[in-house]
Amino acid sequence: MLKVDLNCDMGESFGPWKMGNDSEIMNFVSSVNIACGFHAGDATVMRKTAALAFEKGLAVGAHPGYRDLQGFGRRNMSMSPQEVSDIVLYQVSAMKGICESMGGSLHHVKPHGALYNQAARDPELACAIASAVRAIDPSLVLYGLSGSQLISEARNAGLAAASEVFADRSYQADGSLTPRSLPDALIEDTGAAVLQAVGMITEGRVASTDGTSVNVEADTICIHGDGANAVPFAEAINRALTEQGVSIRPPE
Repeated sequence: MLKVDLNCDMGESFGPWKMGNDSEIMNFVSSVNIACGFHAGDATVMRKTAALAFEKGLAVGAHPGYRDLQGFGRRNMSMSPQEVSDIVLYQVSAMKGICESMGGSLHHVKPHGALYNQAARDPELACAIASAVRAIDPSLVLYGLSGSQLISEARNAGLAAASEVFADRSYQADGSLTPRSLPDALIEDTGAAVLQAVGMITEGRVASTDGTSVNVEADTICIHGDGANAVPFAEAINRALTEQGVSIRPPE
C-alpha cells in the first residue's frame, strides 16, 4: 500500500495577530510543523498549537527559521554554518521542551522559508542543520525538499529523512521550487493542487513550469497553513489520496 504524510506549517500567529485556521486544517493532515518564534509564533502559540495537535493524534514538528518576523522568514540571510546551527538548536530545543512539558514528544524538524531553500542548495548549511538536530535528539526525523542537500546531509548524519513535495507550489526543471517572486510560484486552484499531489505520490514525478517531467521522492506533502485556500486544499488532497488507496500517516 502506498503511504504518505500530509504536513502543514502552522502556529504562525503572534500575540493578538492571527494567521491561518490551524484547528480546521488539523482534521485533514497527519503532521504539523509549528513555528518557533523567530519567523512567526510565540511561546503561547507554540504551546496551544502543540496541545491541540496532540489532542488530535498528530505528529508534532519544530519549524525553525531565520529571525525575521517582518519578512516572515522568507528573506535570504547570510549566516555562517555555526550561526545556523545555533538558531536551530535554540528553536528546536524550545519546541521539544514544550512538547515534553505536556507529556508528548517532538517527532520531526522542518526548516522554514529561506532557511529551508538555502539549505536545499548549500551542503554546509544543510550539514549544520542536520548536526544540530542530531545533537538534540537523533531519533528526530528531518524534513527536506525531495532530492536536496538537506536530505543528503540528514542521511549522512544518521537521521531519518523525509523527502518533501509541495501540492501548492510549482517546480523548476531542476527540481527546485519556483521562487515566490515569480507570478507562477503558487498554485491557487484546488483541482490543480490535487492533481499535482496525486501524481507525485502515484507516479513519482511532477511537471515543471517549462513542461519538463521531474522525478520526485515523496514521503510527505506540504500544505501551507497561511494560504487562503489551505483548508479546502487539505480536505481535497486528503480525500483524493484516500480514494486512491493511499494511507495517510507520519513518516517513521
